[in-house]
Amino acid sequence: MRGDLSIVDVPTTQTEPADFDAFWADTLAVTRGFPLDVALTPHPTLLTQLEVFDVTFRGFGGTPIHAWLRVPARATGPLPGLVQFFGYGNGRGHALRDLRWASAGYAHLVVDARGQGHGHTDDDHPSGGPSAGGFLTRGIRSPEEYYYRRVFADAVRAVEALRTLELVDPSRVGVVGASQGGGIALAMAGLVPDLSAVIIQAPFLCELDRAAVLSTEFPYALLTQYLADRREDAAAALDTLRYFDGVNLAKRASAPALLSTGLLDGIAPPETVLPAFTAYGGEKQIVLWPYNGHEAGGDLDEENALEFAAARLAPRSLADSLR
Repeated sequence: MRGDLSIVDVPTTQTEPADFDAFWADTLAVTRGFPLDVALTPHPTLLTQLEVFDVTFRGFGGTPIHAWLRVPARATGPLPGLVQFFGYGNGRGHALRDLRWASAGYAHLVVDARGQGHGHTDDDHPSGGPSAGGFLTRGIRSPEEYYYRRVFADAVRAVEALRTLELVDPSRVGVVGASQGGGIALAMAGLVPDLSAVIIQAPFLCELDRAAVLSTEFPYALLTQYLADRREDAAAALDTLRYFDGVNLAKRASAPALLSTGLLDGIAPPETVLPAFTAYGGEKQIVLWPYNGHEAGGDLDEENALEFAAARLAPRSLADSLR
């Protein structure tokens, strides 16, 4: 494993609501009230060693969520699966974006964050009340209306959608993400009880009661702006964030996890990441990059991720996956 593997014990200042588990059980029950309706359409490319599929499934409120599925060409399965989430403002992007995981023998599902750029999924749910103009503060006065309630529920459905595919071994499925994607992956560790691996780089959405004063950079600056402009709403907003904080979700995690953070990260400061790691309930390790910012270990992080996933998901070699 590359980088500084450290023993970390940093207590949190975040607290959890008494009805935290009931809130998420109800959210997922409501979401599962809609049929999953997984649909795959082959997407033509000039790739010879990978196949790409345009995927839709139904997320929170029955909204069609878009994703790409990439798999080794002519693979017979069962393949280990990885669901990937991307950073703030991003979606699944181009069909040829990030071919690493499928090339390593995984069924790789790349999922939109509803309403965000580089994606194809609308956020068709009205979020009442004022915001500071970004996803982070959309619907923040109420946990029921908060934007990330829908995003986290969509992400749970993405894991469920991947597991329905005949090509995928449902017992060998993990999640991976960086920045906002890392925060979503961490949330999945707390909301999906039987993942095989969780890979989290520079996670956003942790220690949210302090993030607004620890970072002056976008997107936490949106939270700072909201709290500064709407002083009388600050208590309600901070209470909403307790339901979505990576620290509280990490406490409920049991899957093996690899985290990383740059100690000079001004976007997702390590002071927010390290308490989430400390709170994480499963087998865990963290890699610290003393001289790096939000990119953390960059390509070396990706090497670590491949190594960590291979040890826990055991992909067959590409040659063995071919007819």
